[in-house]
Amino acid sequence: MTSRQAFGAEFPGAAGFLNSPTYGLPPGFLIGALHDCLAAWQAGTLDAKSFDQPVRDARAGYAALVGVPVDSVAMAGSASAALGLVAAAIPDGSRGATLAGEFTSTTFPFAAQAARGVSLTELCAAELVATAGDYDFVTVSLVQSATGALLDVETLRASVAGTDTTTIVDVTQAAGWKLLDLGWADVTVASVYKWLLAPRGTAFLSLSARIGGSVTPHAANWYAGDRPWESIYGLPPRLAADARRFDTSPAWFGALGAGLTLPWLAGLDLAAVEAHTVGLADTLRAELDLPPNPSAIVSLPSARGEDTAERLRQAGIRASVRAGAVRVGFHLYNTADDLDRLLTALA
Repeated sequence: MTSRQAFGAEFPGAAGFLNSPTYGLPPGFLIGALHDCLAAWQAGTLDAKSFDQPVRDARAGYAALVGVPVDSVAMAGSASAALGLVAAAIPDGSRGATLAGEFTSTTFPFAAQAARGVSLTELCAAELVATAGDYDFVTVSLVQSATGALLDVETLRASVAGTDTTTIVDVTQAAGWKLLDLGWADVTVASVYKWLLAPRGTAFLSLSARIGGSVTPHAANWYAGDRPWESIYGLPPRLAADARRFDTSPAWFGALGAGLTLPWLAGLDLAAVEAHTVGLADTLRAELDLPPNPSAIVSLPSARGEDTAERLRQAGIRASVRAGAVRVGFHLYNTADDLDRLLTALA
């Protein structure tokens, strides 16, 4: 396997890998840490408390990457599970808006509240950002999973300013390659196994002070305690005063990975990362006469179906098919060589 250096880290397997919207590649330092952890587990010397520091590091890394206070960040097992807590707190009869074709982990938790009179209307992007302030809540991805379309977040922010609209932004397809500043949003959420380069099984959620008090910690557990290792047995609940009260018990290997990759990504020049990734994607769009879109994800409408994806695999390109079209994503470990190989395979 050919290894590749990128932004100071080693990425075995990066050559031809354009599937980061599905899952990201781990840096070499994470693989080494996981091997050591697995060896300790196998030997029976693993210390459960050793995962507390990675959880703290991952929480701080997420806060820095998204631009939110660290005490507003909770750990969950998945984005949809995290948003389920928020959806359960939406008042009866609330009217919500989302994008047509939105990723269902961002919408289903809210649509599932229909028995309480909660409604969710699908809108086009321009209408959504223009009228968001007319709704009780908006739940939307910053970058669309299927197409890579980038939300006009500044218009959305202006639309909800001065209103009571609860604004929920899923950054799963943005955090890690895009410079973010979402401290104004009521809720942000991201799974860590895509652009954040960690193992699957962990997600992070931020809650603004405005709505945090209205959310019930339905999954309260010992790890949500103010002092987790003193909260294992017995009542009454001793939950943390900050967003840690919404924490789930950590999935060990995911937490270990997130505790390494999120702070590493947060320490990079993310403007340079964004310029690198979007630059490759922009070159592809120009070569294929696709409309401009400042996103690291590109949907190829002329390359449709699993047959095309298989042809790309035969050429050494790993991609995915979403909404019927081949989808590629350029991360910090991709280079012009990957782009050239893709263009050759598509010719």
